[in-house]
Amino acid sequence: MSLLRARGLTRRYKLPRTTLFGAPPVLTAVDDISFDIVAGQTLGVVGESGSGKSTLAKMAMAFEAPDAGQILFEGQDIHALGAGDLRRLRPDFQMIFQDPFSSLDPRRKVGWSIAEPLRAMGITAPERVAEAFEQVGLHSADAGKYPHEFSGGQRQRIAIARAIITRPKLLIADEAVSALDVSVQAQILNLLMDLQDTLGLGILFISHDLAVVASICDTLLVMQRGRALEYGPATDILNSPSHAYTRSLITAAGDTH
Repeated sequence: MSLLRARGLTRRYKLPRTTLFGAPPVLTAVDDISFDIVAGQTLGVVGESGSGKSTLAKMAMAFEAPDAGQILFEGQDIHALGAGDLRRLRPDFQMIFQDPFSSLDPRRKVGWSIAEPLRAMGITAPERVAEAFEQVGLHSADAGKYPHEFSGGQRQRIAIARAIITRPKLLIADEAVSALDVSVQAQILNLLMDLQDTLGLGILFISHDLAVVASICDTLLVMQRGRALEYGPATDILNSPSHAYTRSLITAAGDTH
């Protein structure tokens, strides 16, 4: 059974009017996208800026509702759930953002920030905060420090610790390593793969960088202008791409890595 199943996802946005009496133009950010993620595997979503990747992530997290289609988490349509049911389900799927510094409260010690999802669940468990620190390769004593006292890579580890503290089944990583240098990227990718092996996580990993996606994903979804150009096992697509756009991404990845 799929952990996360998307079928026919479509998301449209109305743009500002260009004429006084005309209908506002519509941008189709995501156009009829389907995919599956199973526990213990990673789906990589790759495409240029504006391809619809982040909109896809927002719908997968139930931050935005699709105009058409469904997202099923363990068989439940997350956009058909009431607010209370969604709140109870949300600890099972968590997100890692591109910029960990902006997602951490600079006025709070990082231990407080990591425990925030537990507080939302009504749980007080200092031992789980310490465990999360250890799981991401940091020391529990670091809980007493502030975000500015850490490097970019360490802050991303803190963000990952906050994401896994609820013991989720699914992680959604939206450009989670794009702000890091190449050596730190590799460390964070290795950490995610280790956590996947240990915790059995399903991961939706979104990036504009095919080389990064190829190093971590089992299946691959290539997007351009909101549409899926290719979807299937990563090795098949990387070894025998069927679309010129995918071939251009592979060439660019080879030139820059």
